[in-house]
Amino acid sequence: MSSKEEELDLSLPSPIYPSEEELDLSALFPINSFEESQRRMSSLLDSLIKKSSLLNCLIGIVVGHISKLSSQHGHVIDLLRSLEYTSKFDYNDTVRNNFKTFVSLVQKLKVHFTVPNQQIMSHISLNLNPNQVVSVFINFHLLMIEVILYFKAGSISIQNLQTELGFLIIFLGDNAMHLQPTDNIVTDIKAMVNEVGLFLYFFFITVILLVITMKKGIGFEAVVDEVGSLLRNKFFDLIEDLKLQTTKEEKGDKKKGKKLVVTKKEIMGIKALVREVGSFLQPSFFMVSESGELDLALSNLLTKFDLLKTKIKEHCIAVSEMPSNMTPKTTVVSLFIVDSVLDDLMYTLNNNSDKIIGVEDQIVTLHKELMSLRCSVTDIAVQQEAEHEELMIRTGDIAYEVEYVINSFPHVWYLTLRLPQLIEKIQLIKMTIKEMKNNIDADGILEVAKYPAEQVSSQSTKYPVFGNIIVGFEKVATEILGQLVSGRDQLQIISIFGMPGIGKTTLANILYNDPSVVHRFYKRSWGVVSQTYNKQKLLIEILCSTSHSKRETLENMAEESLTLKLYQSLKGLRYLIVIDDIWDINVWNDLERYFPNDGVGSRILFTTRNKEVGSKASPRSIINALPLLSEAESWELLQGKVFKDENCPQELLDIGKQIAINCHGLPLAVVIIAAVLSNMEKKEHLWQKLERNLTSHISDNEHKFMQILELSYKHLPNHLKPCFLYFGTIAEDDYIGVQFLISHWVAEGFIEKVEQKCLEDVALKYLMELIDRSLIIVHERRSNGEVKRCKIHDLLREMCSRIGEKMNFLKLVNYNEDDPPMFFSQVLMHEKFHCMYSNYGESRFHSLPFGLHVRSLLFDCRNIEERSTIITSSFKVLRSFYLRGISYGHHLIGIEHLVHLRYLGISCKLPPMESFHKLEYLVVFTSSKIEIPKILLTMLSLRRMYFQGGAYFSASCRQQAIKHECFQISNNLRSISVLIILDETDEKILRCLHNLRRLKGKVGSSLNYSFDFLKQLELLKLESDMEVPPSSLITLPLNLKHLTLVNIHVSPIQMETIGKLEYLEVLKLLRVAFEGEQWDATEGEFPQLKFLKLYDVQLAEWNASGDNFPTLQRLVLQKCNNLKNGIPPNFGDILTLQMIEVDRCTKAVEVSAKKILEEQLDIGNEEFKVIISGPKSERKEQEERESEENEKSEEPKESENEEITDEFMEH
Repeated sequence: MSSKEEELDLSLPSPIYPSEEELDLSALFPINSFEESQRRMSSLLDSLIKKSSLLNCLIGIVVGHISKLSSQHGHVIDLLRSLEYTSKFDYNDTVRNNFKTFVSLVQKLKVHFTVPNQQIMSHISLNLNPNQVVSVFINFHLLMIEVILYFKAGSISIQNLQTELGFLIIFLGDNAMHLQPTDNIVTDIKAMVNEVGLFLYFFFITVILLVITMKKGIGFEAVVDEVGSLLRNKFFDLIEDLKLQTTKEEKGDKKKGKKLVVTKKEIMGIKALVREVGSFLQPSFFMVSESGELDLALSNLLTKFDLLKTKIKEHCIAVSEMPSNMTPKTTVVSLFIVDSVLDDLMYTLNNNSDKIIGVEDQIVTLHKELMSLRCSVTDIAVQQEAEHEELMIRTGDIAYEVEYVINSFPHVWYLTLRLPQLIEKIQLIKMTIKEMKNNIDADGILEVAKYPAEQVSSQSTKYPVFGNIIVGFEKVATEILGQLVSGRDQLQIISIFGMPGIGKTTLANILYNDPSVVHRFYKRSWGVVSQTYNKQKLLIEILCSTSHSKRETLENMAEESLTLKLYQSLKGLRYLIVIDDIWDINVWNDLERYFPNDGVGSRILFTTRNKEVGSKASPRSIINALPLLSEAESWELLQGKVFKDENCPQELLDIGKQIAINCHGLPLAVVIIAAVLSNMEKKEHLWQKLERNLTSHISDNEHKFMQILELSYKHLPNHLKPCFLYFGTIAEDDYIGVQFLISHWVAEGFIEKVEQKCLEDVALKYLMELIDRSLIIVHERRSNGEVKRCKIHDLLREMCSRIGEKMNFLKLVNYNEDDPPMFFSQVLMHEKFHCMYSNYGESRFHSLPFGLHVRSLLFDCRNIEERSTIITSSFKVLRSFYLRGISYGHHLIGIEHLVHLRYLGISCKLPPMESFHKLEYLVVFTSSKIEIPKILLTMLSLRRMYFQGGAYFSASCRQQAIKHECFQISNNLRSISVLIILDETDEKILRCLHNLRRLKGKVGSSLNYSFDFLKQLELLKLESDMEVPPSSLITLPLNLKHLTLVNIHVSPIQMETIGKLEYLEVLKLLRVAFEGEQWDATEGEFPQLKFLKLYDVQLAEWNASGDNFPTLQRLVLQKCNNLKNGIPPNFGDILTLQMIEVDRCTKAVEVSAKKILEEQLDIGNEEFKVIISGPKSERKEQEERESEENEKSEEPKESENEEITDEFMEH
């Protein structure tokens, strides 16, 4: 037999039989009377078949595992999938065919349950880490055990097996324990894993055999009898892989069937195989709690784990004495990760005392040392020298190591070994920091921080000047030119800011050389700052133009002499200084005193990616933002670069315009692609190929342009780097909701804890910093002007993905049925990443990607078939879990093991929530109404709940509220949407939620609503399915800033109550019925209101003056078909008013809006706008009103899409 055949020889070790008589298969199946066992077994299998899930789940796991191992086993996968729906078949020849499939599987399947040897692995993939190989097989076995326990809860022996395997995978994932060669211990673990694999292999094929032979109404004894009959008569015919020779049928003995001649080895192998399978057909195999036979079968296996753990302990002691030189988990570090790990340590001490018996004091010491390290490293974090960066990375890495060891819940004996090692590592880092501080104190701290040495030279950061094409910037160029050559006489600072690649320097260069500028200024000079501020070099660059000195002379001068010479060369003269690519306001603060302000019209022109630089440079500074190009402008620029003065050939016109569109308005992207096109043949099929790969063409041209974009990342403060890289998870051309984004940042621990500020507010500040640095684009704003949704340019998104993967921070995984199978090496790489985004193609079963150290998982399963099974237990430290697209038809298994979750987003029914004690954000995307269990209302960590289809308090919670007069619940909930509030009992529960800042609810009509007890509430939205009586709305929280009412009936008194809300900034009245169809605003109302929207309101007369809305900025009127007197005329006197939007309203509303526009223009408010859509004439008004009545049933959807599902759209 060849070596290859030996590898695939799946026959079991052949026992010694007394003779070579014909195999009597019936003897292998004990056909005894099992009345009670038969009844219970039949009941159990009926249950399994009714669920139709046990076999399908196990098959799904095995199929997924095999497909990830190699692409050479498609036939095995096809055999398995052919058995997936056997429970639906009739008991006929189809079942016999399934036996044929089963026997073929028995022959081929075993190799996939054990760790491949080195020879086989060499054919699959090279450069594999043995630890990871074994870990993947342990994970495979754990997935099978998870499903077995799901359908057969209470099996102590299986649970013990799960615990022991769980520890092995924790140990293999503890990278610090594998710094030196670990071949011996891994070999021992591999042997243990292979024994478990064989056990699960026999379990699996037994389940298959039981299910495919089960039919309604037949007892287990009869099943076994028929199995024996089938095997006796047909067994040899069904084994396709054995080459058997058939002889003539013996005369007079037809009952025996065909006489088969086989070799001794073949017979003995078949005997052994059938004996092993037959032994598992005993009913007691599934009746663990009573018979205990399964416990007995596993006892020997579990005993071996004790011996293995002794070897692991010896190994850990040996490794702890070796020098540590571990590669960091990720170089993307935020110091605030340490804070979240400190929280985990405190939680473990306070809530998991049963898991840390004997090591409590060590954990207290670990917490103390880590907190001390956090304080020490904070002092040097502001200095971004290379050695400081290294210390921060080491600090972050030790925090991750502590998190893994503590949160993976290993055995206590393992903690006794690991905790002292962690404490020692922290102390070593603290010693290094102390030495560095001493050096800093001795040498002094630089005025302006330097940055890491991985930089592009100053010259390379300047964009090349591609002629004088300023397509798309004509208007802004004219405005800046005017700012330069006219205006105030005092020194004026003008900044051009925009995202990387948008053309700031190109535009500045064109303006710098404009004839009017050349004529205006006596002296002009240009200096480049870039990300590294070299003061002497910058002074020399400027002086080369402003003085008559030679560069060589300047280079030999001291810095103090250079500054004096610069000041003297500019004194009394009108000058223009361009400071290109300035990143930090501290640079200008250091230079400002060297530029005299003599009142002669001098100008300083900045180009910057950071808006803050311009705004902080001077109170009177002018900031000019560069917009993205339109599609037409992009094509104009592309055509000019490629064809110069010639026209584009007709056959390339359409594809050329499409290429321009795909550059998404970024001039740098257009220029890069134009350069590629200029060096290609002008043939349509070549351009079409480029268009299909446009993003890679842009990003692959790394040496010339990508470094410019990456400078934006390198220059970010450390706390913003992980936040920025998170944008790499956004799909191309997509946007992301701000609430979704900052919730994940908070859940991940990226946000600093600032005293008296909520984490969401701090996270929003981080986002605004990224926007001001031109890295993130505002996609949509809220009514009050706050950012609602944002997006990132595709080029920057590609950069985030590449940097994130390079630094082990982010991994994007796409699985599609049409793609080649995931090979072993591809599976293994998932383990090391911090954040993963997975997009699965169509399939019925998925175990999520294997990742012991993954902290954030975004899983898009919109393409997965209905009623699919998803196993979620393969993660040890997962904090953020977002399942997009699953529904009630999907089956989640193992989610209760994700006990460290801070964020959970799902679109199926709510799983049991008792395990999620650390949960901060719960988001449920389903149109079905969800019952809120009481456990959610008592979770002190839970901050926000969102239910797309609405949610109601549970019956048990309501009963307790009714029963106990002093009903109380402790919680920290800050936001609930959408809560169904039906009666006083719901209000009583709501009164316990003292910390609520946002509430969106649906209310009934039989209650007098009073929400003034929610003292901290800032946003309130109430919707009624029917009109509420006038007395329904009594009082509102005084701190309310945003109020939306839908389908509510309001009286004059209630409107007066709303008008007196001192801090109200946004008011939306949708389908609101005004009593008497009249609204008379009184003096002093709405002092802070900035946005007012009236949608389909029952209002005929509106009387108000500008004094009633003194700060109003935007007024929106939609479908106000009854408003006869239009907008109150005194609105034209509101000085803050910026825009009026009118849509499908009466003619009177349109006329009054136009009149207000005239008044605003007359007083010089040229920025004021009036937008009128859906114009109506008096003649058509009645006709359209009737048409709108027919649309009335559809309009609430429009309202809901705009108002109720805002949060859903954010996600």
